[in-house]
Amino acid sequence: MPFGINETMGQYSELFMLLAAGTYTVAFIAFAWDLAKSSKALRAVDAKAAQAGTTAKVPVAAGVGAGSAGGRLDGPADRAERPSSSAKAGGAGTGGVVTADGDMKYATERRVPARVAVALTILAAVIHGAGVVTRALGAGRVPWGNMYEFLTTGAFLVAAVFLLSLIRRDLRFLGTFVVGLVIIMMVAASVAFWTPVGHLVPALQSYWLVIHVSIAVLSSALFTLTFAMSALQLVQSHRQKTVATDGKDKLGFMRLVPSALSLENLSYRINAIAFIGWTFTLMFGAIWAEKAWGRFWGWDTKEVWTFVIWVVYAGYLHARATRGWTGTRAAWLSIVGYLCVIFNFTIVNTLFNGLHSYSGL
Repeated sequence: MPFGINETMGQYSELFMLLAAGTYTVAFIAFAWDLAKSSKALRAVDAKAAQAGTTAKVPVAAGVGAGSAGGRLDGPADRAERPSSSAKAGGAGTGGVVTADGDMKYATERRVPARVAVALTILAAVIHGAGVVTRALGAGRVPWGNMYEFLTTGAFLVAAVFLLSLIRRDLRFLGTFVVGLVIIMMVAASVAFWTPVGHLVPALQSYWLVIHVSIAVLSSALFTLTFAMSALQLVQSHRQKTVATDGKDKLGFMRLVPSALSLENLSYRINAIAFIGWTFTLMFGAIWAEKAWGRFWGWDTKEVWTFVIWVVYAGYLHARATRGWTGTRAAWLSIVGYLCVIFNFTIVNTLFNGLHSYSGL
Protein backbone atom coordinates (compact mmCIF):
# COMPACT_ATOMS: atom_id res chain seq x y z
CA MET A 1 0.00 0.00 0.00
CA PRO A 2 1.45 3.44 -0.95
CA PHE A 3 2.83 5.49 1.91
CA GLY A 4 0.25 8.25 1.44
CA ILE A 5 -2.62 5.80 1.86
CA ASN A 6 -0.89 4.24 4.86
CA GLU A 7 -0.63 7.63 6.50
CA THR A 8 -4.27 8.41 5.75
CA MET A 9 -5.45 5.13 7.25
CA GLY A 10 -3.29 5.84 10.28
CA GLN A 11 -4.99 9.21 10.70
CA TYR A 12 -8.42 7.59 10.41
CA SER A 13 -7.37 5.11 13.06
CA GLU A 14 -6.38 7.86 15.46
CA LEU A 15 -9.71 9.61 14.84
CA PHE A 16 -11.63 6.41 15.54
CA MET A 17 -9.62 5.85 18.72
CA LEU A 18 -10.43 9.38 19.91
CA LEU A 19 -14.15 8.94 19.19
CA ALA A 20 -14.14 5.54 20.92
CA ALA A 21 -12.44 6.98 24.01
CA GLY A 22 -15.07 9.72 24.19
CA THR A 23 -17.92 7.23 23.84
CA TYR A 24 -16.39 4.95 26.47
CA THR A 25 -16.24 7.95 28.80
CA VAL A 26 -19.96 8.62 28.39
CA ALA A 27 -20.65 4.90 28.94
CA PHE A 28 -18.53 5.03 32.11
CA ILE A 29 -20.65 7.92 33.40
CA ALA A 30 -23.84 5.99 32.59
CA PHE A 31 -22.60 2.90 34.46
CA ALA A 32 -21.66 5.08 37.45
CA TRP A 33 -25.07 6.75 37.27
CA ASP A 34 -26.72 3.32 37.34
CA LEU A 35 -24.80 2.33 40.47
CA ALA A 36 -25.66 5.61 42.22
CA LYS A 37 -29.33 5.56 41.23
CA SER A 38 -29.79 1.91 42.13
CA SER A 39 -28.06 2.35 45.47
CA LYS A 40 -30.30 5.29 46.30
CA ALA A 41 -33.42 3.31 45.41
CA LEU A 42 -32.28 0.38 47.56
CA ARG A 43 -31.75 2.67 50.55
CA ALA A 44 -35.23 4.15 50.07
CA VAL A 45 -36.82 0.69 50.07
CA ASP A 46 -34.84 -0.25 53.18
CA ALA A 47 -36.01 2.90 54.93
CA LYS A 48 -39.65 2.05 54.20
CA ALA A 49 -39.08 -1.51 55.38
CA ALA A 50 -37.51 -0.28 58.62
CA GLN A 51 -40.50 1.97 59.28
CA ALA A 52 -42.86 -0.92 58.65
CA GLY A 53 -40.76 -3.23 60.79
CA THR A 54 -40.50 -5.82 58.04
CA THR A 55 -37.85 -7.22 55.77
CA ALA A 56 -38.41 -5.78 52.34
CA LYS A 57 -38.19 -7.54 49.05
CA VAL A 58 -36.35 -5.37 46.54
CA PRO A 59 -35.17 -6.08 43.02
CA VAL A 60 -31.53 -6.99 42.54
CA ALA A 61 -31.19 -4.04 40.22
CA ALA A 62 -32.92 -1.05 41.66
CA GLY A 63 -34.11 1.98 39.81
CA VAL A 64 -37.69 0.78 40.10
CA GLY A 65 -40.03 1.11 43.00
CA ALA A 66 -40.91 -1.75 45.31
CA GLY A 67 -43.28 -4.10 43.61
CA SER A 68 -42.70 -2.76 40.11
CA ALA A 69 -42.06 -5.36 37.51
CA GLY A 70 -41.74 -3.32 34.40
CA GLY A 71 -39.93 -4.48 31.27
CA ARG A 72 -37.88 -7.58 30.77
CA LEU A 73 -34.22 -7.50 29.93
CA ASP A 74 -32.73 -9.64 27.22
CA GLY A 75 -31.34 -12.88 28.55
CA PRO A 76 -32.46 -15.22 31.31
CA ALA A 77 -35.06 -13.82 33.64
CA ASP A 78 -35.14 -16.36 36.41
CA ARG A 79 -33.50 -14.09 38.98
CA ALA A 80 -36.47 -12.56 40.70
CA GLU A 81 -36.11 -10.74 43.97
CA ARG A 82 -33.81 -10.89 46.93
CA PRO A 83 -34.19 -9.63 50.50
CA SER A 84 -33.00 -6.20 51.46
CA SER A 85 -29.46 -6.29 52.84
CA SER A 86 -30.23 -4.48 56.05
CA ALA A 87 -28.55 -5.67 59.19
CA LYS A 88 -31.72 -7.55 60.17
CA ALA A 89 -31.98 -9.39 56.89
CA GLY A 90 -30.75 -12.92 56.85
CA GLY A 91 -28.59 -14.15 54.03
CA ALA A 92 -27.44 -17.65 53.39
CA GLY A 93 -23.74 -17.91 53.63
CA THR A 94 -23.16 -14.21 53.96
CA GLY A 95 -23.49 -13.59 57.65
CA GLY A 96 -26.71 -11.64 57.24
CA VAL A 97 -25.42 -9.65 54.26
CA VAL A 98 -27.48 -10.30 51.17
CA THR A 99 -25.96 -9.37 47.82
CA ALA A 100 -26.92 -9.80 44.19
CA ASP A 101 -27.71 -13.23 42.84
CA GLY A 102 -24.61 -15.40 42.68
CA ASP A 103 -25.81 -16.93 39.42
CA MET A 104 -25.58 -13.46 37.84
CA LYS A 105 -28.75 -13.99 35.81
CA TYR A 106 -30.77 -11.12 34.40
CA ALA A 107 -33.60 -9.80 36.55
CA THR A 108 -37.00 -8.82 35.21
CA GLU A 109 -36.85 -5.16 36.18
CA ARG A 110 -35.82 -2.43 33.79
CA ARG A 111 -32.64 -0.46 34.58
CA VAL A 112 -32.55 2.34 32.03
CA PRO A 113 -29.09 3.76 32.92
CA ALA A 114 -27.54 0.29 32.72
CA ARG A 115 -29.17 -0.41 29.35
CA VAL A 116 -27.98 2.94 28.01
CA ALA A 117 -24.49 2.26 29.34
CA VAL A 118 -24.34 -1.13 27.59
CA ALA A 119 -25.60 0.39 24.34
CA LEU A 120 -22.93 3.11 24.52
CA THR A 121 -20.26 0.51 25.26
CA ILE A 122 -21.33 -1.47 22.19
CA LEU A 123 -21.14 1.69 20.07
CA ALA A 124 -17.72 2.54 21.50
CA ALA A 125 -16.46 -0.99 20.83
CA VAL A 126 -17.63 -0.80 17.20
CA ILE A 127 -15.81 2.50 16.72
CA HIS A 128 -12.80 1.11 18.58
CA GLY A 129 -12.81 -1.94 16.31
CA ALA A 130 -12.82 0.36 13.28
CA GLY A 131 -9.75 2.08 14.73
CA VAL A 132 -7.96 -1.24 15.14
CA VAL A 133 -8.87 -2.34 11.59
CA THR A 134 -7.80 0.93 9.96
CA ARG A 135 -4.52 0.76 11.90
CA ALA A 136 -4.00 -2.72 10.47
CA LEU A 137 -4.79 -1.53 6.95
CA GLY A 138 -2.47 1.42 7.32
CA ALA A 139 0.37 -0.75 8.60
CA GLY A 140 -0.32 -3.56 6.15
CA ARG A 141 -0.12 -6.17 8.93
CA VAL A 142 -1.74 -7.25 12.18
CA PRO A 143 -2.09 -4.27 14.54
CA TRP A 144 0.01 -5.42 17.48
CA GLY A 145 3.60 -4.79 16.44
CA ASN A 146 4.45 -2.26 19.18
CA MET A 147 3.25 -1.16 22.60
CA TYR A 148 0.72 1.35 21.23
CA GLU A 149 -0.91 -1.26 19.05
CA PHE A 150 -0.76 -3.97 21.72
CA LEU A 151 -2.48 -1.68 24.21
CA THR A 152 -5.20 -0.39 21.88
CA THR A 153 -5.95 -3.89 20.58
CA GLY A 154 -5.89 -5.24 24.13
CA ALA A 155 -8.34 -2.55 25.28
CA PHE A 156 -10.65 -3.49 22.41
CA LEU A 157 -10.55 -7.15 23.43
CA VAL A 158 -11.30 -6.26 27.06
CA ALA A 159 -14.43 -4.41 25.94
CA ALA A 160 -15.38 -7.15 23.47
CA VAL A 161 -15.00 -9.99 26.01
CA PHE A 162 -17.02 -8.00 28.55
CA LEU A 163 -19.83 -7.40 26.05
CA LEU A 164 -19.86 -11.03 24.92
CA SER A 165 -20.07 -12.11 28.57
CA LEU A 166 -23.21 -10.00 28.98
CA ILE A 167 -25.05 -12.35 26.61
CA ARG A 168 -25.06 -15.10 29.25
CA ARG A 169 -24.37 -13.32 32.55
CA ASP A 170 -25.53 -10.06 34.07
CA LEU A 171 -22.10 -8.55 34.63
CA ARG A 172 -23.20 -4.94 34.30
CA PHE A 173 -22.01 -4.34 37.84
CA LEU A 174 -18.51 -4.63 36.33
CA GLY A 175 -19.24 -1.94 33.74
CA THR A 176 -17.83 1.01 35.67
CA PHE A 177 -14.61 -0.81 36.47
CA VAL A 178 -14.07 -2.54 33.11
CA VAL A 179 -14.87 0.53 31.00
CA GLY A 180 -12.71 2.60 33.37
CA LEU A 181 -9.77 0.25 32.73
CA VAL A 182 -10.39 0.44 28.97
CA ILE A 183 -10.26 4.23 29.13
CA ILE A 184 -7.03 4.13 31.13
CA MET A 185 -5.50 1.75 28.58
CA MET A 186 -6.47 3.96 25.65
CA VAL A 187 -5.23 7.14 27.33
CA ALA A 188 -1.92 5.44 28.21
CA ALA A 189 -1.57 4.23 24.61
CA SER A 190 -2.17 7.70 23.18
CA VAL A 191 -0.15 9.68 25.73
CA ALA A 192 2.76 7.43 26.69
CA PHE A 193 3.13 4.88 23.91
CA TRP A 194 1.88 6.50 20.71
CA THR A 195 3.80 5.31 17.65
CA PRO A 196 3.18 6.31 14.02
CA VAL A 197 2.26 3.67 11.46
CA GLY A 198 5.42 1.93 10.30
CA HIS A 199 7.04 -1.31 9.30
CA LEU A 200 8.11 -3.99 11.73
CA VAL A 201 11.68 -4.75 12.73
CA PRO A 202 12.97 -7.93 11.01
CA ALA A 203 12.56 -10.10 14.13
CA LEU A 204 8.79 -9.44 14.10
CA GLN A 205 8.24 -10.10 10.40
CA SER A 206 6.94 -13.61 10.92
CA TYR A 207 3.63 -15.46 10.99
CA TRP A 208 4.45 -16.20 14.63
CA LEU A 209 3.55 -12.58 15.37
CA VAL A 210 -0.07 -13.42 14.58
CA ILE A 211 -0.04 -16.61 16.66
CA HIS A 212 2.11 -15.64 19.66
CA VAL A 213 1.04 -12.06 20.25
CA SER A 214 -2.67 -12.55 19.49
CA ILE A 215 -2.90 -15.18 22.24
CA ALA A 216 -0.92 -12.92 24.59
CA VAL A 217 -3.30 -10.01 23.92
CA LEU A 218 -6.39 -12.14 24.52
CA SER A 219 -4.94 -13.66 27.70
CA SER A 220 -4.03 -10.20 28.98
CA ALA A 221 -7.58 -9.01 28.29
CA LEU A 222 -8.98 -11.89 30.35
CA PHE A 223 -6.50 -11.15 33.15
CA THR A 224 -7.77 -7.56 33.11
CA LEU A 225 -11.33 -8.75 33.71
CA THR A 226 -10.28 -11.01 36.59
CA PHE A 227 -8.28 -8.15 38.09
CA ALA A 228 -11.46 -6.06 38.21
CA MET A 229 -13.36 -8.98 39.76
CA SER A 230 -10.66 -9.63 42.36
CA ALA A 231 -10.60 -5.96 43.36
CA LEU A 232 -14.39 -6.00 43.73
CA GLN A 233 -14.12 -9.24 45.70
CA LEU A 234 -11.88 -7.55 48.26
CA VAL A 235 -14.26 -4.61 48.60
CA GLN A 236 -17.30 -6.89 48.84
CA SER A 237 -15.62 -9.14 51.41
CA HIS A 238 -14.77 -6.14 53.59
CA ARG A 239 -18.32 -4.82 53.24
CA GLN A 240 -19.89 -8.16 54.17
CA LYS A 241 -17.74 -8.41 57.29
CA THR A 242 -18.52 -4.83 58.28
CA VAL A 243 -22.27 -5.22 57.90
CA ALA A 244 -22.25 -8.56 59.71
CA THR A 245 -20.30 -6.99 62.60
CA ASP A 246 -21.92 -3.62 63.22
CA GLY A 247 -24.86 -3.59 60.82
CA LYS A 248 -23.66 -0.49 58.96
CA ASP A 249 -23.53 -0.57 55.19
CA LYS A 250 -21.46 2.36 53.92
CA LEU A 251 -21.07 0.91 50.40
CA GLY A 252 -24.66 0.57 49.34
CA PHE A 253 -23.85 0.36 45.64
CA MET A 254 -22.01 -2.91 46.31
CA ARG A 255 -25.40 -4.54 46.92
CA LEU A 256 -25.71 -4.69 43.13
CA VAL A 257 -22.57 -6.83 43.08
CA PRO A 258 -22.68 -10.59 43.77
CA SER A 259 -21.15 -11.97 46.94
CA ALA A 260 -17.38 -12.19 47.34
CA LEU A 261 -17.60 -15.97 46.90
CA SER A 262 -19.48 -15.66 43.59
CA LEU A 263 -16.92 -13.15 42.31
CA GLU A 264 -14.09 -15.43 43.39
CA ASN A 265 -15.57 -18.46 41.64
CA LEU A 266 -16.10 -16.63 38.35
CA SER A 267 -12.65 -15.03 38.55
CA TYR A 268 -11.10 -18.44 39.14
CA ARG A 269 -12.76 -19.93 36.06
CA ILE A 270 -11.73 -17.05 33.81
CA ASN A 271 -8.18 -17.11 35.21
CA ALA A 272 -7.99 -20.82 34.38
CA ILE A 273 -8.86 -20.07 30.74
CA ALA A 274 -6.45 -17.13 30.58
CA PHE A 275 -3.71 -19.27 32.13
CA ILE A 276 -4.08 -21.81 29.34
CA GLY A 277 -3.72 -18.98 26.84
CA TRP A 278 -0.64 -17.67 28.64
CA THR A 279 0.87 -21.16 28.59
CA PHE A 280 0.52 -21.22 24.81
CA THR A 281 1.99 -17.70 24.71
CA LEU A 282 5.08 -18.99 26.53
CA MET A 283 5.36 -22.09 24.35
CA PHE A 284 4.88 -20.33 21.02
CA GLY A 285 7.28 -17.58 22.12
CA ALA A 286 9.95 -20.21 22.69
CA ILE A 287 9.33 -21.75 19.27
CA TRP A 288 9.49 -18.32 17.64
CA ALA A 289 12.72 -17.55 19.51
CA GLU A 290 14.30 -20.73 18.14
CA LYS A 291 13.38 -19.78 14.60
CA ALA A 292 14.49 -16.16 14.99
CA TRP A 293 17.59 -16.49 17.19
CA GLY A 294 18.47 -20.18 17.12
CA ARG A 295 17.56 -21.00 20.74
CA PHE A 296 14.35 -21.73 22.64
CA TRP A 297 15.34 -19.90 25.82
CA GLY A 298 17.99 -17.30 26.50
CA TRP A 299 17.02 -15.71 29.83
CA ASP A 300 16.15 -12.44 28.11
CA THR A 301 14.33 -10.10 30.53
CA LYS A 302 11.07 -10.35 28.60
CA GLU A 303 11.26 -14.13 28.56
CA VAL A 304 11.95 -14.25 32.28
CA TRP A 305 8.99 -12.05 33.17
CA THR A 306 6.66 -13.94 30.86
CA PHE A 307 7.66 -17.04 32.84
CA VAL A 308 7.24 -15.20 36.16
CA ILE A 309 3.65 -14.34 35.20
CA TRP A 310 3.04 -17.99 34.31
CA VAL A 311 4.44 -19.11 37.70
CA VAL A 312 2.31 -16.62 39.67
CA TYR A 313 -0.94 -17.65 38.00
CA ALA A 314 0.03 -21.34 38.21
CA GLY A 315 0.58 -20.82 41.93
CA TYR A 316 -2.79 -19.07 42.19
CA LEU A 317 -4.64 -21.92 40.48
CA HIS A 318 -2.78 -24.59 42.45
CA ALA A 319 -3.16 -22.86 45.82
CA ARG A 320 -6.88 -22.31 45.38
CA ALA A 321 -7.63 -25.75 43.96
CA THR A 322 -5.54 -27.92 46.28
CA ARG A 323 -4.34 -25.87 49.24
CA GLY A 324 -7.54 -24.12 50.23
CA TRP A 325 -6.35 -20.62 49.37
CA THR A 326 -9.74 -18.99 49.06
CA GLY A 327 -11.18 -15.61 49.94
CA THR A 328 -8.94 -12.57 50.17
CA ARG A 329 -5.71 -14.56 49.78
CA ALA A 330 -6.82 -15.85 46.38
CA ALA A 331 -7.93 -12.35 45.35
CA TRP A 332 -4.61 -10.81 46.32
CA LEU A 333 -2.67 -13.49 44.45
CA SER A 334 -4.75 -12.83 41.33
CA ILE A 335 -4.05 -9.10 41.67
CA VAL A 336 -0.31 -9.75 42.10
CA GLY A 337 -0.39 -11.76 38.87
CA TYR A 338 -1.97 -8.85 37.01
CA LEU A 339 0.53 -6.41 38.48
CA CYS A 340 3.25 -8.66 37.04
CA VAL A 341 1.53 -8.38 33.65
CA ILE A 342 1.56 -4.59 33.94
CA PHE A 343 5.22 -4.57 35.02
CA ASN A 344 6.13 -6.82 32.09
CA PHE A 345 4.35 -4.57 29.62
CA THR A 346 5.53 -1.20 30.93
CA ILE A 347 8.79 -1.37 32.90
CA VAL A 348 10.34 -4.34 31.11
CA ASN A 349 9.43 -3.03 27.65
CA THR A 350 10.69 0.50 28.27
CA LEU A 351 13.60 0.28 30.72
CA PHE A 352 15.28 -3.08 30.06
CA ASN A 353 17.41 -3.71 27.01
CA GLY A 354 17.24 -7.06 25.32
CA LEU A 355 16.20 -8.95 22.22
CA HIS A 356 12.60 -7.88 22.83
CA SER A 357 13.38 -4.15 22.81
CA TYR A 358 11.08 -3.24 19.96
CA SER A 359 8.37 -1.33 21.79
CA GLY A 360 8.33 1.29 19.03
CA LEU A 361 9.10 4.17 21.42
